[in-house]
Amino acid sequence: MANLKLGKLPERTPSKITITVSADLSQALNDYAVLYRQAYGESETVAELIPFMLLEFLESDRAFAKARKEGVPGAGASEKPHRRSASTADNA
Repeated sequence: MANLKLGKLPERTPSKITITVSADLSQALNDYAVLYRQAYGESETVAELIPFMLLEFLESDRAFAKARKEGVPGAGASEKPHRRSASTADNA
């Protein structure tokens, strides 16, 4: 087997999660989408923005990152968090 520089790609099958949010949070998310469009000149739906917002939040939580690195108790085989590619980060 070849020892390739690029490791095995992570699981990329999306998971659909349905949530219910308060009216205030719904309005805030809609406001964010408007500001995003003004800032970047591209219209994205709230549903398109939320996964990137959640990823940014989780990546900025140092206690969460430390816990995942040490292995989250009771979570089974926890994988290390996947980093976004530069092109994805630029679009978020």
